[in-house]
Amino acid sequence: MKANMEQAKLSFCLPPLTQDDQFYAEKKNLLDARDLRYEFELPNSLSTDEILKIFDQIIQTARLIHMDEIELYFVEDEDFGPFSPRNEIGSLNLILRIIDTLLCTASHQAIQVLRELRNVTLSKVHLVGTQSGVVDHMMIDESSNNIEEDDSLLRWAKNNGVQSKLNIGRFKGAGRGLIASDDLSIGDAALEIPESLIISEDLIFQSEMYNAVKDLEIMTSDTMLTLWTMRERFNPDSKFKIYFDKLPENFNTGLSFGIEALAELEGTLLFEELMQSKEHLRQQYDMLFPMLFSDYPDIFKKEIYTWDRFLWACELFYSNSMKVVFSDGKLKTCLVPVAGLLNHSLCPHILHYGRVDPLTKYLKFPLSRPCERGQQCYLSYGSYSSSHFLTFYGFVPKGDNYYDFIPLDFDAPDGDGSAKSQHMVRGTWLSKSNGPCTYGLPHKLVAHLRSALNCGDLMDSAADRKETDREVLEMMLSIFNPMLEELGASDGPAWEIRSWDVMLALEFKELQRVIISSVVASCYSGLELMKL
Repeated sequence: MKANMEQAKLSFCLPPLTQDDQFYAEKKNLLDARDLRYEFELPNSLSTDEILKIFDQIIQTARLIHMDEIELYFVEDEDFGPFSPRNEIGSLNLILRIIDTLLCTASHQAIQVLRELRNVTLSKVHLVGTQSGVVDHMMIDESSNNIEEDDSLLRWAKNNGVQSKLNIGRFKGAGRGLIASDDLSIGDAALEIPESLIISEDLIFQSEMYNAVKDLEIMTSDTMLTLWTMRERFNPDSKFKIYFDKLPENFNTGLSFGIEALAELEGTLLFEELMQSKEHLRQQYDMLFPMLFSDYPDIFKKEIYTWDRFLWACELFYSNSMKVVFSDGKLKTCLVPVAGLLNHSLCPHILHYGRVDPLTKYLKFPLSRPCERGQQCYLSYGSYSSSHFLTFYGFVPKGDNYYDFIPLDFDAPDGDGSAKSQHMVRGTWLSKSNGPCTYGLPHKLVAHLRSALNCGDLMDSAADRKETDREVLEMMLSIFNPMLEELGASDGPAWEIRSWDVMLALEFKELQRVIISSVVASCYSGLELMKL
């Protein structure tokens, strides 16, 4: 970030890619192919059209800088973004931070250009929220009788140093969330949590439990924190008693799915993931108990360390924990009271958090897009698929999740079964290319299949290319038509009379059905195009 006043121009510099970026080579190739750069010269006088043109170049580079593995896989030649709401919000906030830095040192003439560029950027931030398809306003449950309970939690938090511009609300079908008590702008801290109120491994080191189990090979810091939480939950003298008392009795994640819900998912990849996750937790519990009961009976009470309470504690950490860098520079898995009430959105208000300010010793949650008074304030839990959210958080996100994909593994073109080529598909309505080039399918997948079907031979004629594409589409149909048949027909309105876990399983199945149906429809459309 620097200002260069030579020749009455201002230099606007985005941070360049570094070799530390896991996807440096691929991003660099994209930047070069699109003739994008990091530095832009802004004359001290620009028309609105010129500002918009420069902004378009800046945002394209910023989007590529922020791209993750999934976005890189699905990017198309003619796709210049936005690539996802999360990517767009991060890119626009980067531009705003640079503008605000330049405004501190810019000349009077340059300030006007920077302000106009800032206004354009802010208008794009507002558009992300309105165009994402994600609903910010959810129906508040007026029938809830838990107002006093919620207020007592906030009073406890404020008495322990929490600074908040949010109130607790109850939402139909979504439980608790946090609502803006005032109009909040970009950069405002919705929440500030003192480091002393964050539940981390540091608390274990101060307990008698630590000396008892620290040398056990099976005991990781996360496992110790889980066991400490199980005990502290029932400690009447705990500093965190009110916090633990206000946690739900059940978290209703995929890890608590019953037999009927699992049966609905049989045949899907999620079924295997859930079974493996549940088995892993059961094995972990069996490794700990009854061994800890017999070796440390005074610390590990049988009535506290039951399987059901172990599962509850695991679900608590899966659904509420955060990775936080403390003031000592160490990254730790933590429970953050009050902040855990922030719900996830594919188009979040809060994107960047997770580092305690070393001076104030507070963990801040600043806004990356505005949140109006009375509006639910959302956090980003991360770039995860709906199967991950269902398993560990107990919900399927509303709106288009750009990270919902179905993995595909193919043998390498040389036929060596030990070598796999990994690819994926997602809903083809997200594709910006529906023509003969890729037929709405990921271009990397189509290129791989074209190569495999031709065994490396060049396609010399249009007829050869057309025949290869026909084989590609038929191969895709041979993969996805059986998947669609196995999912069966939609249950429709019958969902409303089922248990929570069955309803969630059916919701996920419907999402899978929609994604696979879009792939099948795109393949059939491609075959029809070939007849023209």
